This record gives sequence, structure tokens and C-alpha cells, in this order.
Amino acid sequence: MTLAAPAPIGLSPVLITGGAGFIGANLADRLAQDGEHVLLLDSLARHGVERNVDWLKARHPSKISMVAADVRDLGACADAASSASAVFHFAAQVAVTTSLVEPREDFSVNAAGTLGLLEALRARATRTPLIFASTNKVYGDLANIPLDLKDGAYRPADELLARRGIAESQPLDFHTPYGCSKGAAEQYVLDYARSFGLPTAVMRMSCIYGPRQMGTEDQGWVAHFLLKIAAGEPITIFGDGHQVRDILFVDDAVQTYVEARRRIGRIAGRAFNLGGGAANAVTVRDVIARAEALLNRQAAIDFQPWRAGDQRYYVSDTRQVRAALGLPAPLGWREGMARLADWIRSNENAELSAPTAFEQVGT
Repeated sequence: MTLAAPAPIGLSPVLITGGAGFIGANLADRLAQDGEHVLLLDSLARHGVERNVDWLKARHPSKISMVAADVRDLGACADAASSASAVFHFAAQVAVTTSLVEPREDFSVNAAGTLGLLEALRARATRTPLIFASTNKVYGDLANIPLDLKDGAYRPADELLARRGIAESQPLDFHTPYGCSKGAAEQYVLDYARSFGLPTAVMRMSCIYGPRQMGTEDQGWVAHFLLKIAAGEPITIFGDGHQVRDILFVDDAVQTYVEARRRIGRIAGRAFNLGGGAANAVTVRDVIARAEALLNRQAAIDFQPWRAGDQRYYVSDTRQVRAALGLPAPLGWREGMARLADWIRSNENAELSAPTAFEQVGT
């Protein structure tokens, strides 16, 4: 793959750190379609993401530029941000499992890398918007919420909570080095709005899925399941498979980020939960059953013990983000999975499967 030069002098591109990754590439495609110039900064450490860059350059040869650099490279980040009109910060070490093996590496990418980027923006005369991709892991394992196992799914005993999901008022409770590093990073992002007037906002993402995702069992698990089933390979489930998550199709996530930038003046300094909401709450077993039906294959499943920090239940209460950004109802999970399955089938000759989470350190 040939890397493009940085955006031409005189342009003010949108900078996407981690832009070769799943959500970053989909967002870059949307912005380029809208006529924006986009500068990707990515170390290309994650397996297979070069294909996303090639895809973007083929679709938008005059709109996409690329800098191959690590988010911890302060000089590269400062140069990339020097003329940016806005920054979407996705660059991260993404695996809980990796954070347990290499906590310092995890911290240096997620927390220190984010702080360095914020400092680069603070040094500019202009106030450049930054929107940060955080995680629902900042709420911890939610073990203090009483759950019932009913009809094959963990649900809160509190009926109102079960209908709405976890709101932003839920106390933060960082678990695992990954939760700590992402949680620390998001708090810096929010405080730079308060202390320095930077227009920043945070999206605490639940499970985002869709085309161009090279998932693992630890991150991007919906795509991971479909890829494994399509390849006739076994799936590992940590826990009993009755755990509940809300899943959100990537186009809806992209729309959220686009609207967040448009309305950054209204939402600066705020953190929002971003997920599929109660209407898209599914169990791990639901996703596997749907994948089996879509791919006409039966999954081979290996059950393993629960991992540190695993949530038996997490569903985003999305009322705040939808109200603040004027978002429509998201795509239903059954249709979204069908679209993902179509993409997998159309790329069946490509190497889409990623290594295990233990082998990865993303940008």
C-alpha cells in the first residue's frame, strides 16, 4: 500500500486518529462523501486495517490523506492537528485482555496519547473541536445492580432500569487497566473543556458493528462471531452467553459523530452514552443464533469462565444523546446483522479474520 502525503497546505482537514480502523474508516468515508478533506493518523498496527485505507483512497482519491504514525508520537500528532478543522479521536489500545498483560502500554496509548493530543490542540490559537470515543467500561462491571436471569437473559430487577438502560448518571467505576486508561482519558477530555475552553465531547460507546470490522472476541465481537461462523471456526464465549448488550450499526454511530461535531457548541464538556439502546438489546446467544441463520451454518462454541470486569448486563440509555443531537431511531439489530453478513459474503475471499485479542495493540 502506498501512503498518501498529508493534506495539502491551505486545507483544513478533519483529523481522525485511528482513522484506518473500523469506525474511523466508516466516518472518513461519510465525511469525504460530504465533500470534506480527511486526514487519517494511524500506526496501522491492527491486523488488516491497511485494506480500509486502500478502500478509502480508491473511493476518494482527492479527499483522503494518511499519516502513518503512533498516537504517542507527539510531534506527528501536533503536525497532524496543526491545521485540523476538527478532531475525532479513535486511536486506542482496544482490548481488555491486552491491558491486563501490558498495563503500561495500555496507559501510554490511551491516557498519555490522549493527553498529548489535547495539549497539541491547546497550543493552537483556534479552538478546535475534539470528540473522543470512550467506552461503557468506565461504569465497571455494574455488579451493584441486582439482575434476574429470565427467559435466557440477564435483566435488571428494577423495571424502569430494564426499560431504559444505563444512564450517564451511573457512577463511574473503572475496572481493569483498559477501563482505567480510557476513563482517565475521557476525564481529561472533559476537563479540557472546563479548564481551557476546548470544545470537546465524549461518546461512551457500547457495541458498534458493521462492514469493515475485523473483530476479535474482546472487541468487535459481533463481527468476530460472524467471521468465525462463516469460516467454520469455533467461537469462545466467556461466561454463559446470557449476558446482554445493546448493539448499534456503524452508520448510526457515524451519524452521531457527524451531528456531535455540528452541534459541538451545545454539547461541549458533556459525555453521552452511545449504543443501540433498549430496542437493540440482545444476548450473546441471540447474536449467534441470528448469525447461524444468516450464514446457514452452525456455530461451534467453547465456553470459558467469566473474565475480569465482564458485565452481565449493559444497555445504553440513549435518551440524552438522541435528544441533544436530534437523532432518529437506530437501525434494528436483525437488519444490521443482515447487512454485515452481506458484506462478509461479498468479501469471502479476503482475509477478514483478526488475530486473538491477546496479540493486538491498536493505535
